[in-house]
Amino acid sequence: MTGLERICTALADAGVRYAVVGGHAVALHGAVRGTVDIDVALAWNRKTLVAAENALTNLGLVSRLPVSAGEIYDFRQEFIENRNLLAWNFYDPNDLSLQVDIVINYDLKGKRTKRIQMGSGSITVLSLKDLIDMKRQSGRPQDVEDVAALEKLR
Repeated sequence: MTGLERICTALADAGVRYAVVGGHAVALHGAVRGTVDIDVALAWNRKTLVAAENALTNLGLVSRLPVSAGEIYDFRQEFIENRNLLAWNFYDPNDLSLQVDIVINYDLKGKRTKRIQMGSGSITVLSLKDLIDMKRQSGRPQDVEDVAALEKLR
């Protein structure tokens, strides 16, 4: 089972409404894109954030920051606006290539997702349209390139 499959299975088993976003989502939709970290968006509420934190820590991942899900939830705007934190990073101390970013400046509520079959199950990714919209809003150079690649898939 790949790291991506392990992460997605753990989140799904914990009842977390999530979607893979970022480079993995771009690749899963069919555009060529290399990436290491696994970016996930959540339906933004305390219960989901705590469940995601527990699922990741149960896999042996640790938060790069000394904060809890409750603190991220309670001080979300502070983290985004004053600390420029857009994603809460978790990593595996035994395999530094396994990194997960929980995107904190995006809410999955009201967004469409798509299930993609993988070797051992399925992975939930943000829909093509919503992924393009998300990346367009970001405006970062890599996201602009991703939008161009994803637009070709429409």
